[in-house]
Amino acid sequence: MELSASIIDLKPNPNIADFGPGDTVRVHAKVVEGDRERIQVFEGVVIRRRNAGSSSNFTVRRITHDVGVERTFPIYSPRLAKVELVRKGKVRRAKLYYLRGLTGRAARIKEAPRQR
Repeated sequence: MELSASIIDLKPNPNIADFGPGDTVRVHAKVVEGDRERIQVFEGVVIRRRNAGSSSNFTVRRITHDVGVERTFPIYSPRLAKVELVRKGKVRRAKLYYLRGLTGRAARIKEAPRQR
């Protein structure tokens, strides 16, 4: 048996943009309420991206009514409809947990220059 062969065949979702920590993204997630299904949009800054095969996920943080809200989304989940890149952020580390202690202007992330 070959060790590098994956048990689960992972197919990347074409609707998920290429993003990383510090980027502002708009996540379209499918939400089931009773017998109805709708798409809920969650926009915020990616504070963490964890690449771990089938259990890869990313955490998005936003401030709503002066309360920080974080949501973690599995990258290969069928519940993830689309991930749009709103703006590219310029950061120097992979995990932005320090943003949890900052508010207002201090929590801003500079925009990265556009790639040609």
